[in-house]
Amino acid sequence: MFTIAALYHFTRFPDFAALQKPLLDLGRANGIRGSLLLASEGINGTISGERAGIDAMLAHIRALPGCTALEHKESWSDDQAFGRFKVRLKREIVTMGQPDIDPRAQVGHYLNPQEWNDLIQSPDVAVIDTRNDYEVGIGSFSGAIDPETKSFREFPAWWEANKDRFHNKRIAMFCTGGIRCEKSTNYLLGQGVEDVFHLKGGILKYLEEMPQDQSLWNGECYVFDNRVSVGHGLVPGPYSNCHACRRPLAPPDTQRPEYEEGVSCHQCLHEHTDADRERFRERQKQIALSSARGERHLADG
Repeated sequence: MFTIAALYHFTRFPDFAALQKPLLDLGRANGIRGSLLLASEGINGTISGERAGIDAMLAHIRALPGCTALEHKESWSDDQAFGRFKVRLKREIVTMGQPDIDPRAQVGHYLNPQEWNDLIQSPDVAVIDTRNDYEVGIGSFSGAIDPETKSFREFPAWWEANKDRFHNKRIAMFCTGGIRCEKSTNYLLGQGVEDVFHLKGGILKYLEEMPQDQSLWNGECYVFDNRVSVGHGLVPGPYSNCHACRRPLAPPDTQRPEYEEGVSCHQCLHEHTDADRERFRERQKQIALSSARGERHLADG
């Protein structure tokens, strides 16, 4: 049984590049897989490993400057959730492209799952899903607004174009684990919106804690690891990933004529060139050869 830990924390890392190698060394020494992002604004990521290794990594991260109060969410899997371990240096730990955003200054009101249920059923509340369109496509809260954004960077422009729709509304926002809402609620407060709320711990905490018979969630929650989706109780769902475009696929999607394993699906068939598809076929061939040897190819997750 592998422990999967999702985490983020906003703090100031004046020399965040210096933190990369110790994290890499510790992760590799403990068999950790997954990815961590470092930026001057903090740390974000999801990692998977055996219990002792995860505990060692979390202890190391909490010892970093300003990270004592770091919170994380855990789930479990029979298999490793990732193929390798990466620690990347970024401009932002979640990319919004708004240089004046600072979640450490102010964010919306946090709500636990029961408080969230009570709020979002109120007629004067607009519920906004801040995730990408392909994530929303496999599950969301009842009545939630889908901005149909392909990346979080598009959210400010969407808000500017649609803000008049929400005059005299309270705004409730949610995302997978909570990190996007740290920035999106800070952004809305900066735009003069007074009543802004967000789901603490995100969808993952909601699905972990809220009994299914009381849930307002419909469908599955997309996750960025080899489980692809989870449902209530964080039980892995039926979806797989298209390895060409990384979008989720329901079981019937793999029976469609556009689907070729590792090469294309109905969502991306016309997004790649013939040269791209030949390259994907070669990659898929190498993955199959590694699998036949009982190994895991690095391109496979």
